[in-house]
Amino acid sequence: MPRNSVSRRDVLRTLAMGAVGGSVLQLIPLQAAEQVHHMVKQEKAHSAAGKYRPKFFSAHQYATLSALCDAILPADEQSGGAVQAGAPEFIDLITSENKDYQLALGGGLMWLDGQCMDRYAHPYLVCSAPQQKEFLDLVAYRKNALTDASLSQGVEFFAFLRRLTTDAFYSSEIGINDLQYMGNTFVKEFPGCPPVPES
Repeated sequence: MPRNSVSRRDVLRTLAMGAVGGSVLQLIPLQAAEQVHHMVKQEKAHSAAGKYRPKFFSAHQYATLSALCDAILPADEQSGGAVQAGAPEFIDLITSENKDYQLALGGGLMWLDGQCMDRYAHPYLVCSAPQQKEFLDLVAYRKNALTDASLSQGVEFFAFLRRLTTDAFYSSEIGINDLQYMGNTFVKEFPGCPPVPES
């Protein structure tokens, strides 16, 4: 990869920074997102194994969700990815409390496995990495649903999951560090605007 190329993470970071005037998040209000992360952290701390136990998704669905979150925002040399930031736990917890999310995400994961079975004779998780990438490339772009209507449900599902994953990531400690957000800082003295140069 060329040094000066722009990564997907750079694009997402730019979009998130552009939204800082309001909220970085697309679907979940910031205070609610912070509360969800706090609840997940508490559950892990009180669990004997220190692990999160899915509330809505089956073990297979949760593993698929984790793989999709990792594909959406993988770890890189600069930062941990969506899985390390707790996106699967975040998404499972809010889905367990929201019937619309249950329908969209539960149905989307079933659709994904069904389509992969039809195309590759395996559910998504058992498909090879090139097959997984090939299929995600189909559902990652809305234009593909225009040429193949059978992809429309998958395109909507993946767009929704992508927004939830970025919300989970950029409201986590890892995501905030990735943005290099410093927050409001105290300034002893404000020198004002620089003088306007005389022409």
